[in-house]
Amino acid sequence: MATTLELTVRTASWTRPPRELVRAFEAFPVANIGDAMERLGIVDGGISPVWEGARCVGSALPVLGAAGDNAAVIEALNYIQPGDVVVINGFGHEHRALVGEQLSQRFEAAGATGAVIDGYIRDRATITEIKFPVFARGVTPAGPFKNGPGVIGEPVAIGGIVCSAGDIVAADDDGVVIIPRARAAEILERVIAVAAHEAEMTAEITREYS
Repeated sequence: MATTLELTVRTASWTRPPRELVRAFEAFPVANIGDAMERLGIVDGGISPVWEGARCVGSALPVLGAAGDNAAVIEALNYIQPGDVVVINGFGHEHRALVGEQLSQRFEAAGATGAVIDGYIRDRATITEIKFPVFARGVTPAGPFKNGPGVIGEPVAIGGIVCSAGDIVAADDDGVVIIPRARAAEILERVIAVAAHEAEMTAEITREYS
């Protein structure tokens, strides 16, 4: 019997932050951003880069699907705008990959700057080869179901942190941080100060040991 995908899409509140504000965070490592947020908003360390050197910053496009099912992830392709990071709550499910090489390539073609997945992926070698930034809990060869249900555009939990549409996501080798849109300008000012302090400490060490 054919199944009907149950999908809810919330578009009314999808206001993305200004691109210049998002891009300003590209200059800073996630560790500095986390320090500027008093170590809050940092996704748990189980979600890590699929390939070494992966890094992305962008506006969050949240997706929620049933464990082991990526029907909503596929549907999210219709809502990606350039500069988005696709943020998927897959409930940390270990037995089905929600994203592989095909979706990674489609995300990139649609203009996404990366994907953060509270779940598993597959095709790590190809994802590494194309250098699309993906952050996930692990790798399994098992493909997903595609039955739904799913929700796109509503807040999701990702590694213990709430992520809403339009929040800013920053991710690098150290992990992932979620910057609430309402506080982004304030946090940017703080991270500039944190980075300046770090530079001063580095210079002091250099002077001390040179």
